[in-house]
Amino acid sequence: MSKPRVVITGLGTINPCGLTVDSTWDNLIHGRTGIGPITLFDPAPLNVKIAAEVKGFDPAHYMEGKEARRRDRFAQFAIAAAAQAIQHAHLTIDDSNADDIGVTVGTAVGGLSSWFDCVETYLTQGPRRMNPFTMTMIIPDSASAQVAIINGARGPNVAPVSACAAGADGIGLAYELILRGDAKAMICGGSEATVSALGIAAFDRLGAMSRENDHPATACRPFSGDRSGLVMGEGAAIFVIETLENALERGAEPLAELIGYGCTCDAFHISAPLEDGSGAAKAMKMALRHADLQPTDVDTINAHGTATDLNDPTETRAIKTVFSEHAYKIPISGTKSMTGHMMGATGALEALMCVQAIRTGQVPPTINLRVPDPQCDLDYVPNVARDVPVRIAMSNAFGFGGHNSVLIVKRYEEN
Repeated sequence: MSKPRVVITGLGTINPCGLTVDSTWDNLIHGRTGIGPITLFDPAPLNVKIAAEVKGFDPAHYMEGKEARRRDRFAQFAIAAAAQAIQHAHLTIDDSNADDIGVTVGTAVGGLSSWFDCVETYLTQGPRRMNPFTMTMIIPDSASAQVAIINGARGPNVAPVSACAAGADGIGLAYELILRGDAKAMICGGSEATVSALGIAAFDRLGAMSRENDHPATACRPFSGDRSGLVMGEGAAIFVIETLENALERGAEPLAELIGYGCTCDAFHISAPLEDGSGAAKAMKMALRHADLQPTDVDTINAHGTATDLNDPTETRAIKTVFSEHAYKIPISGTKSMTGHMMGATGALEALMCVQAIRTGQVPPTINLRVPDPQCDLDYVPNVARDVPVRIAMSNAFGFGGHNSVLIVKRYEEN
């Protein structure tokens, strides 16, 4: 029996560059950054005072105030992005289909801010003053569970926790669940809210973050020879994916087709990637094999591109390993230059950008790319978006622990 075709019918996002898909895409295509001074808390004690915060988000647009207070910010983002995606897909969930619709929302750490607040309350006021909803706010599966509860989706429900690959794995696992017949549709993606004193301080101690506090708009420079480190971001991106048969049966419009997923592990180091990029290359090759594609079929790549000395040259080597000379012909976008690094949500948002590239015929730029790096000599679409007729796009997501996850999307064609 041939495997079912899986199409994307709904998209939703809350992120530093926009509170909808359309506003996000407009800002990205025009090179507008979401990075600025930290406002969510007082960063005075920290070395890093910049981040890519979600701005203007009001959870009351998506849930009652009482419910918002019982949910961590990362779960609020997921619920909002899922609501957008479900509406975009014109998906109605009721008793007739609830058992066939599942949820997979990945995250790196879950309710980090709630965890930090809980510890602070415990140490300063004692256990009796702790929020009784603390546990359900901090657990990493709370976003995936809450999206299912709110929407009545009774199918498979999993919360991948694979560091910065989690959002891509949320989509990839959903894809696999549909292929094996365990669901007809999935609400999937990633969500994160690590812009907190604890999150910023912890990553800064690793030496991975930019400290260019006086110039936030240019602080994140993926693939540039003068890169200074990553900038923390937050937000969510959620897809509705389903079998083509299910989509056509209910009159939904396919936005694109999901055709490949690759997932490997470096098994090397808890934070550093394999220097030769072989683990990442294997994931890209796996995704291409599952999609039944040749490397020359790929029209664009949204890179992981963290603007760190460990990631950027390694990812470049991996792309060269997979694509050989064709690597130099592929427009590669490093959109963390604008969105910051949204940790467990980043792979889902960047896959969403691949869908938008297919839909619009444009690929977003890598802004702040100003100094050539001999180790990073591919076409990273420097500073200005480009018109590209995209039929097939690849999205890379790599995480601590050596997680490598790659998604491939294709323009929807009837045959």
